[in-house]
Amino acid sequence: MTGAATDKLPPIGWAQKYRLRLKRKRLLWRSFRSRRQLRSLSDRTGRIGSGDILAFTTLRNEVTRLPWFLRHYRTLGVGQFLIVDNGSSDGSVEYLLDQPDVSLWQTGASYRDARYGLDWLTWLQMRHGHGHWTLMVDADELLIYPNHDRKSLHDLTAALDHQGRTAFGALLLDLYPKGPLGAQDYDPLTDPAEVLTWFDSGPFRVQRQSPLGNLWVQGGVRERMFFADRKRHSPTLNKIPLVHWSRRFAYVNSCHSALPRYLNAAYDGPGSNAPSGVLLHTKFLPEVVGRSKTEKLRRQHFHDPDLFGTYYDAIGDRPDMWHASSVRYEGWAQLQQLGLMGQISWKQHESNASG
Repeated sequence: MTGAATDKLPPIGWAQKYRLRLKRKRLLWRSFRSRRQLRSLSDRTGRIGSGDILAFTTLRNEVTRLPWFLRHYRTLGVGQFLIVDNGSSDGSVEYLLDQPDVSLWQTGASYRDARYGLDWLTWLQMRHGHGHWTLMVDADELLIYPNHDRKSLHDLTAALDHQGRTAFGALLLDLYPKGPLGAQDYDPLTDPAEVLTWFDSGPFRVQRQSPLGNLWVQGGVRERMFFADRKRHSPTLNKIPLVHWSRRFAYVNSCHSALPRYLNAAYDGPGSNAPSGVLLHTKFLPEVVGRSKTEKLRRQHFHDPDLFGTYYDAIGDRPDMWHASSVRYEGWAQLQQLGLMGQISWKQHESNASG
């Protein structure tokens, strides 16, 4: 099984293939070593069933988002959450310890030095995710896909298995409120999309990079608001959050790219009819103003934090991100009609299963 057709990837020579193989081995080795940084607080991995879909997350101070995050993915069919807490002080740990389907580890080590948490999560994927469909998502990311309100992740992964696909890509779509950031009220037990009701439908720039063959998608509201004069530094909006995991796989940069490189053929970006979803990005809930001031001081989230101080400052100024071209969010069918989400051949899979 090699995922989507790999003929869309830029061809590379044997020397590049060899270097990528060494890179993957180095990433797996450093992830294996990072296990010593993790302290188990609640290990329920013995309850993982052979067909369970697993979600892997690293977080810090996300107690506001956790109730809906867990509810959303439980509804979709996630069997267990494997979470690394990186020094929360807001009650996130206590909340997660009470959840019967959460295995929790904690570390005080540097998030940045651990490849922004990837080393820790890759170790957990190696240890517990082999042979499972696994989700790699942040606490502010809610995956949706065609018919997700009627089709579970088990339905989705069965359809992907039937098509010979190993991975499933998604566009990271920022949702935002109308009015100054931080001025809204949010109940943690409700859908963030009831507060963050707007998004930018484009424009998006898409290119496929070599040697990994991963997409690089940029654009959208954060570029419009915060990176208009330095677009090359605007956030990367493509992810491969759902993978039929093997212990020989490794994410390279968040879940924007992965090795082996054929995994990167799973996503063609906005405008493609190939199977894909959308990660609703709920970053701009009211707490974002205070969090931005904190994250600027922590300097943990970017390769060169000095380049992004103005980004955090701009959020702290509580701008109104809405403009005349903003689109009110209405659901997955709207995103599919706009070309931001692909198609899934449910009927073919269902007819074969019933036959």
